[in-house]
Amino acid sequence: MMLHDVPSIAQLIKSLQQVPYLASKNLYRVAEHFLELDERRLEQFCAVLLHAKDNVVKCSTCFCWQEKERNCSFCFAEKREQQIVCVVESWQELLAVEQTKGYTGVYHVLGGIIYPLEGVGPEDLTIEPLIKRVKDKNISELIFALSLTPEGEATSAYIAKKLDTLPIKITCLARGLPVGSSLNTMDRLTVFKALSERRPF
Repeated sequence: MMLHDVPSIAQLIKSLQQVPYLASKNLYRVAEHFLELDERRLEQFCAVLLHAKDNVVKCSTCFCWQEKERNCSFCFAEKREQQIVCVVESWQELLAVEQTKGYTGVYHVLGGIIYPLEGVGPEDLTIEPLIKRVKDKNISELIFALSLTPEGEATSAYIAKKLDTLPIKITCLARGLPVGSSLNTMDRLTVFKALSERRPF
């Protein structure tokens, strides 16, 4: 069977191809999964997705996801050290740090890293809001928890240069993490040790 023989499946595959991080080898399996779902479960899935889209927004301070009608669980947590900010690429890295259960500060989600080859510049990230946050909130320490890749290092250096006139402590994760690794693929003990043994940037 060729896809052009079943245009409805071809259209479904085309839509799935637009989902980032969905490996091309899994497209047909995912399509088949949805096609084999009974109507009730499919409607339930769509309803949950639409509900999340309508009710989840990014915090205007740290840019992590939050419920629209609730305060950010990090920025408004009384037990968290609001003057210590851990800078991460995405909420997946934030979750990796949280799973260590050893960090008590707050976060700032950049939304990626500076990657000129992919057309991602500083203006595409939440760097300016971070600079403003540091200035306005009297942040005492900034922890760079970005992936140890050339792009991650360059992003950290760019932000540090923007803050070099401010009296703020800037640290980064210990070099116990393998160079070229992605934070969200590390086990929680490795992330915890790297966070605990952070050093001046």
